[in-house]
Amino acid sequence: MCGITGWVDWETDLRTRERTVRAMTETLACRGPDADGVWLSKYAALGHRRLSVIDLDGGVQPLRDLPLPRAVISYNGELYNYRELRAELRALGHEFRTASDTEVVLRAHVQWGDQAPRRFNGIFAYALWDTRREELLLVRDHLGIKPLYWHAHRSGVLFGSEPKAVLANPLFRAELDAEGIAELFALPAAPTAGHGLFRGLHEVRPGTVVTVGRSATRQSAYWALESQPHTDDPATTRETVRALLADSVERQLLSDVPLCTLLSGGVDSSAITALAAGARERAGQGKVTSFSVDFPGSEERTPDAWRTTLDAPYVQAAAEHIGTRHTSVVVPDDDMLDARDAVLRARDRPGWGEMDASLHLLFREVRRHSTVALSGEAADEIFGGYPYFHDARALAADTFPWLHGRTTPAALLRPEVRAEVRPDEYTAEAYRRSLAEVPRLDGETGPDRRLREVFHLALTRWLPPLLDRVDRVSMSVGLEVRVPFCDHRLVEYLWNVPWHLKSPGGRSKGLLRDAVRDLLPPQVTDRPKSGYPSTPAVRYSEVLTARAHELLADPQAPVFDLVDRDVVRRALAEGRPLPSPRTAPNPIGGLDHLIQVDEWLRAYRVGLR
Repeated sequence: MCGITGWVDWETDLRTRERTVRAMTETLACRGPDADGVWLSKYAALGHRRLSVIDLDGGVQPLRDLPLPRAVISYNGELYNYRELRAELRALGHEFRTASDTEVVLRAHVQWGDQAPRRFNGIFAYALWDTRREELLLVRDHLGIKPLYWHAHRSGVLFGSEPKAVLANPLFRAELDAEGIAELFALPAAPTAGHGLFRGLHEVRPGTVVTVGRSATRQSAYWALESQPHTDDPATTRETVRALLADSVERQLLSDVPLCTLLSGGVDSSAITALAAGARERAGQGKVTSFSVDFPGSEERTPDAWRTTLDAPYVQAAAEHIGTRHTSVVVPDDDMLDARDAVLRARDRPGWGEMDASLHLLFREVRRHSTVALSGEAADEIFGGYPYFHDARALAADTFPWLHGRTTPAALLRPEVRAEVRPDEYTAEAYRRSLAEVPRLDGETGPDRRLREVFHLALTRWLPPLLDRVDRVSMSVGLEVRVPFCDHRLVEYLWNVPWHLKSPGGRSKGLLRDAVRDLLPPQVTDRPKSGYPSTPAVRYSEVLTARAHELLADPQAPVFDLVDRDVVRRALAEGRPLPSPRTAPNPIGGLDHLIQVDEWLRAYRVGLR
C-alpha cells in the first residue's frame, strides 16, 4: 500500500511549487515508509509514498508511460488480477518495463481509457494525469477500501490519500461548517458518502471516477449494485459463495513480503484463515501466521448483545484446528492511553477512542512480523450478521436501523448550535437520500424489500467508516490490510441472494457458516456474532473522566464552542454516560468522543463556520 497526493492548477506553474508538493507527500510517510517521489508539470503535480509489496525494485512512482509520456500515475493499492490483465495487454502490443501492478493500471488506461477500472479486481485509489487531454482522473475501488480525498479550489483541485495531505497545502484550511458538525455529532455511525468532514473536502465515492478538466469537474460511477432475481437453489448458492470466497482469498495471498491473517475466533476471520492455509498448502508453502488481540482482565467482561463471548477460547480452537503459527497480542490500558494521539493523527478526525487505540497497538505488533494482513471485515454487512438485521423494531424504524432507540452526541450540542445544524432534520434527509439510492427489484415487497434496503444501507453507510478505520489505523504503522469479503464479485452475488437463503432457519449468517463448515471446528462455525472487543480496564475510564473535568474547568476549551458545558457537567456529576458515537454498548464511548473532539479542534486548528 502507499500514499498518493497531488495538485492541479490552471493558473499556477506547478513546476515552481515543488516544496509544497513534497510537503504534501511527506505527510503520508507512514503509509509509504520505503520510498517517495514527485512528478511536476505546468498544470499538474503528483506525489507518492511507497510501501513495497509487489515488485520491490521496479515499482517506483509516480510512474510515466514511456517512451511517449501519454499518462502519469500515482497509485495506492493492489490489483489482484494484474497478471491476467498484463497478459491481455501484452497481446495487444504493450511492452512492460516493470513487474508491478501499477504499470498494468497505467497501460490499461492507455488502452481502454476511463473504462479501465471496470476490468480491475482489487483495492485501489489512484490519480492519473492524461498529458494529451490535460485531465486528471481520480479513481477509487468498488467498495471504497482505499481512501481518496479531494478539494476543488478556485483554479483546480488538491487531492490525497488522507486529509492531512490536502491540509499541507496553504490553499486549504481546516474548517467545520454546519454539515460537518452534523456529520461529527449526528451521523458518526452513518457518514454521508463523499463527505470529507472538513468544509470543502470530499471523498471520491466507491466505484467512482472523478474527472478534473480545465472547464469542469465531473463524477461518474463505473460500478454499482444491480438488483435481479436469484435463481440458484440452496446447494448451488452455498457452492458459489464458497468458490468466490476461496478465489478471493487465494488471489489476495499474492505478496513479495511476509503475510499473515487477523484471527478473532469468529466464523469470518476463521474462514479467511482456513482458506488461506489451504491455498498455501496447495502451493507448497509454510503455515499461516495469525494474530489476535486481548486485554488484561478480559475474562471479567460482562457479555452484551454486541459482544456475546470472549475471543480467546475460540481463537485457540481455530488456530489449533487450522494449524497456524498464532500470537495473541495483549494490550494494557496504559499503552492505549499513550496511543490516543497517534490514532487521532492517523485518522485526521475524532474516531472510536479505545477501540482505535487497541487496534493501532495490535497492528503495530503485527507490523513487526508482517507487511500484509488478511482480515474478515465486511462479512456481517454482506451476510447480515449484525443485531439490527434480526431486530424487528430496528428494521421497522424510519431511520438507519442501527440508530433506532439511540441518542447520538448531537444531544450535547449547545442550543444555538443545534438550531443552526438541525441534526434531526439532517439525519432524516440523509436517510431519505440513502433510500433513494437503493436499486429496487421489480415486484419485491414486504420484509424482502425492507431487508434489501437495510443491506444497501449497511454497504453504503455502515461499512465505509469501518473500512476507513482499518485502513487509516493500519497504514499509520505501514501495514497493508486486505479484505477478501469485499471482493466485488462476491458482494454482487450476495446482494441478490434472498434473506431466507442468507439466514436459513433463522440462523445468523447461516449461509456463510454452511459454506465453510468443513474447514472449522463446530464451536467456531456456530459461534454467535461477537464484535471487536473493548477493554474492561478501569484506569482508562478514570483517566478520561479526569480529563473531562479538566476540560470543564478550562474556559478556553474549544469543544465547548459546540457542546453545552452544563449538560456535560450534570452528566458527570450524576454518573451518567455521555451519548456515544458508536452503536455497540460502551459506557465511556461518549466521554472518549468529547475529549477527542477537543483534542482534534486544537491539534488541527479547526475553524468553525
